[in-house]
Amino acid sequence: MKNACIIGFVKLLIFSSSVAFGQATFKNVQIPPVSAGYPFNECEPSIAINPKNTNQIAAGSVLKGFHYSIDGGLTWKSKKMESPYGVYGDPVLMYDQLGRLYYFHLTDYKKGTHLDRILCQTSETITGKFTSGTFPAPNGTKVQDKHWVVIDPKTNVLYMTWTQFDAYDSADPKDTSIIVFSKSLDRGKSWTIPMRISKFGGDCLDGDNTVEGAVPALGLNGEIYVTWTGPKGLMFQKSTDGGTTWLTEEKHLSKQFGGWDLDIPGFYRANGLPFLMSDLSPGKNRGNLYLNWCDQRNGSDNTDVWLLRSTDGGESWTEPIKVNQDQTKTHQFLTTMSIDQSNGNLHFIYYDRRKYKDKSTDVIWATSADGGASYKEETISQKPFTPNNKVFFGDYLGIASVNGHIRPIWPRMDEGKITLWTAIIDQKNEPKQK
Repeated sequence: MKNACIIGFVKLLIFSSSVAFGQATFKNVQIPPVSAGYPFNECEPSIAINPKNTNQIAAGSVLKGFHYSIDGGLTWKSKKMESPYGVYGDPVLMYDQLGRLYYFHLTDYKKGTHLDRILCQTSETITGKFTSGTFPAPNGTKVQDKHWVVIDPKTNVLYMTWTQFDAYDSADPKDTSIIVFSKSLDRGKSWTIPMRISKFGGDCLDGDNTVEGAVPALGLNGEIYVTWTGPKGLMFQKSTDGGTTWLTEEKHLSKQFGGWDLDIPGFYRANGLPFLMSDLSPGKNRGNLYLNWCDQRNGSDNTDVWLLRSTDGGESWTEPIKVNQDQTKTHQFLTTMSIDQSNGNLHFIYYDRRKYKDKSTDVIWATSADGGASYKEETISQKPFTPNNKVFFGDYLGIASVNGHIRPIWPRMDEGKITLWTAIIDQKNEPKQK
């Protein structure tokens, strides 16, 4: 009897430890693959929740993946995304407030040149009956890459920013990369002529000295904010007239230690590109701006997830706040964030190695209900995975949050095969403060 009690106590102790920061406490769901003749399918995912019906969730993955669920993410169907302009990765999925689904991606248009435009396809149904697509005007043979979009919740106007390369992967110092901007006033039917919003350019080698990762966000009065990174570090731009005019020179926010093309053991590439989000909720932190990224300011063997906060429209910012709460010298990387606009809660997803001495990798969900002052973290992957540095694993993860429903999305690798996963997280299931 005494031995049975001891065994029972040990089991309870092990269980309590795993719940505190061990195996996942949230249901993991695999999203079916798409056969598109591409060896790295199911990476670089994006996910969106329909604000009109939170049971409807859409996702995209490299190279041509479209995935959808009608039961809150419990089950999924997948199919190949198609367009007469071609589909070539970098999916960004979003819903507007009327329930229209947008799928933005790169193209390989046979009548144009490779990656010469960014396509916007729309669907009024979750099953993905998409339009052929529209796009901001191409600029000759220049490459258009790494876009992001924000949608005004009041007007459904779309604002998009991205990187334009004179010639992708060119080492010619005459070739540059710049940040450009375009908007759609008619819910994706047409686009304004792209305009340059970065004074300072970068090279075209798609690395630390390239300007990349441009993400737009909105202010309470319609201001447009944009951040990106490159040779000068994390940069900030602003327009107060709908994108007609911008600051004459972008502002420097922070050095990105180790650059944005981070070296993570076992990963083919691990970008630390920034994500900018604004709190438009009725919550107590309404109006705040948040900038989330990864860098190695604590050492090349200790990548961390960081946050800057501004309460005055980008005029001033906090010192960098560390999101991951461990005190180890390990890697936390490939961060992405979302804001639940029903309450202002912040949600992050990133890869994590704090428990391991090898390349084993977990997936972490972190959340903050006080504007980034404190965080709760939870391991949401049911088991760790080990990547292969010969296999492209994508440049970002995804997470969406609407009305207390949080749906992260990430690729993992088992025996050399990439698979795509989500977790079922609802606010009533949030972990207690640790």
